[in-house]
Amino acid sequence: MTKFPTPAIDWAALSPELILLGGAALCLLVPLFLPDGWRRHFCAFVAAGCFIGAGAAAILLFHLDDVGVGVVADAIQRDRLAELAQIIVVGSGLLTVGVSYAYVLRERIGEYYTLLLTAAAGMCFFVAASNLMTMFLGLEWFSISLYILCAIAVEELVSLEAGLKYLIVGSFGSAILLFGSAFVYGATGKIGFEEIAAASGTADHLFLVVGLAMIIVGLAFKASAAPFHMWTPDVYQGAPTPVTAFMSAATKVAALVLTMRLLVTAFPSQDNLWTIALAVIVCISLAWGNLAALVQTDVKRMLAYSSISHAGFLLMPVAVGTSLGGRALMYYLIAYAAMSTGSFAVVAARERELARPVTFDGMAGLGWERPGLGAAMTLFMFGFIGLPPAGLFIGKFYAFSAAVDRGWAWLAIVGAVATAVSIYYYLGIVRAMYFQPAQVRVAPAGGSPPRDVALGTSVLLSVVVTIGSFVAAQPLLDIARDAVATLNFPH
Repeated sequence: MTKFPTPAIDWAALSPELILLGGAALCLLVPLFLPDGWRRHFCAFVAAGCFIGAGAAAILLFHLDDVGVGVVADAIQRDRLAELAQIIVVGSGLLTVGVSYAYVLRERIGEYYTLLLTAAAGMCFFVAASNLMTMFLGLEWFSISLYILCAIAVEELVSLEAGLKYLIVGSFGSAILLFGSAFVYGATGKIGFEEIAAASGTADHLFLVVGLAMIIVGLAFKASAAPFHMWTPDVYQGAPTPVTAFMSAATKVAALVLTMRLLVTAFPSQDNLWTIALAVIVCISLAWGNLAALVQTDVKRMLAYSSISHAGFLLMPVAVGTSLGGRALMYYLIAYAAMSTGSFAVVAARERELARPVTFDGMAGLGWERPGLGAAMTLFMFGFIGLPPAGLFIGKFYAFSAAVDRGWAWLAIVGAVATAVSIYYYLGIVRAMYFQPAQVRVAPAGGSPPRDVALGTSVLLSVVVTIGSFVAAQPLLDIARDAVATLNFPH
């Protein structure tokens, strides 16, 4: 009998993904046999438990892994970089469960949590990819889940529109990424990141550079970096707010960590090209995101353009191609993921109170009506600017330091100017919450809705991580240093 060779599988390396997929199966099947009143509680409990379990598995692997090793025939990488990214992704997912708990979905509660867990599992797989095939499979894995999540509120036209726009533009970005991967494979005959680097010296230079450019464009679509951001404002505004909260944090983590791994590992000899290309994208993202945010009146749309701006800040340490930049990126992502999820959680709470999309005028008086939510939102807005006591203060400082250390002081100056511009629209939220009189509105029948304890817990945890990343900056920077230690940066 002919036996086909099969790779040895390190199940521990896949444990975060397996836990999340197991929870997704439970959320999809078990609610079919439960009474309507139990489905929301069961699915939320299972999703939260699986995110905690996947996070615990990733933390355990982080402490066990001193050096990176390839697993499943070197298709994915078991190293601290992937595990730290997985911790941030599942942390964002856990916060999203709290934001989602009171969200009205009628008949699709099980499907919602199934897709949320599946998207997170795809991101955990994506950040560990070590060849072009697993990179594309991971990308499609979580992207398809997000396409459906954006349109899951089928009774709302804006949700369907958001899902359709994300599907069309996202598919276009994925096609560019796949076509670029084909060019790279045609030039080198290899799909493994390290093998591509080894074969670059004898590869067809034109094919290799064109493939590299197309891969950068495809990943920039997922990171919401300008000028490849065209889907972001409409999708963030139209998607259900809990979905937007998850996308704003977790998708950026997955896209940026994989971008850094791919460029540093597979294309070190082309660093003179991709560092400049990313620096240009940084400048465009900072300019486009901040200037467009100045004229927005819808809070979700403003935060979408803010996300585009932060894509520039996050790409800045990647562009410099140094270990200091790698540490800055991973630290920045910890604080940014918590703040982004927390800010959309506050918007979700206000959205449920007003029963309509939240504008700047809709935020009027929130600081006095809901002191806790107002204080949290103020912290997030000051944090996005880059002011203490939010961890993003140190994150921006390290990103600028990495640029200056590379000899790119001009890039740090661009970032500083963009930060100054952002003060206007971030403080516009604070001004509305505390200095603008609240609009008179009709009270809902039966009185105001009860306080959402789950959502409040997510906001509180976001605040804890935001401040904790500032107070405990050095331990987190050490963790970020260990995470990027396995990468050989070109500078």
